[in-house]
Amino acid sequence: MTEKKSNPLLEIVFNVVIPSAILMKLSGEEQLGSVWALVIALSFPLAFGGYELIRFRKFNFISLLGFVSVLLTGGIGLLELDNKWLAIKEALIPGLIGLGVFISTYTPFPVVKKMIFNDTVLNLETINQHLAENNQQAAFDRCLMNSNYLFASTFVFSSIMNYVLAKWIVTSPSGTAAFNEELGRMTLLSYPMIAIPSMVMMLGIFYFVWRQLRSMTQLEAEQIFRTQ
Repeated sequence: MTEKKSNPLLEIVFNVVIPSAILMKLSGEEQLGSVWALVIALSFPLAFGGYELIRFRKFNFISLLGFVSVLLTGGIGLLELDNKWLAIKEALIPGLIGLGVFISTYTPFPVVKKMIFNDTVLNLETINQHLAENNQQAAFDRCLMNSNYLFASTFVFSSIMNYVLAKWIVTSPSGTAAFNEELGRMTLLSYPMIAIPSMVMMLGIFYFVWRQLRSMTQLEAEQIFRTQ
């Protein structure tokens, strides 16, 4: 049975495009007002997250942090807290994920290994056999450990960039229409400035692991990957 996967386009629309448009265009008193614009804008990622949870019946640590992040953003705006807390919150969420990835290096289940070494995708028995035959198991384990460090560093990059972007763009007091507009602009810019570069770095890490795996096992792609 093929596993259902989330639609990346819908994720962008519900988590970035619609909330940003509402915050930037409908926060004026002649439209929704700052409070209702913020509430309605944040309801879209919350509703989409709930829909994904019900549909795929999956709820992981990263999803939980995303849910908490939306609630914290709403709380900062509705309680009219100092906007410095927004920058701290923006840095904290990816920072916590990066810390979790880093700590996983010292457990039996490093995140990179768990993500890549999936028996439904890879021929693990064949791979492990060839690693052992070529005396490369220890070298490949080191490769995975270093890749896990690099993977954690992508979240450190996100944490720093989120903080810088928030401090740069969101300068108006929370609870105002200007704050909402700046929040919407920050959300919109965070995708090309942070999410896409982070994704490129992650793909680079996975490509590095793939090249190392192929070199150490001397296997071809069709031997490494399971085919349906």
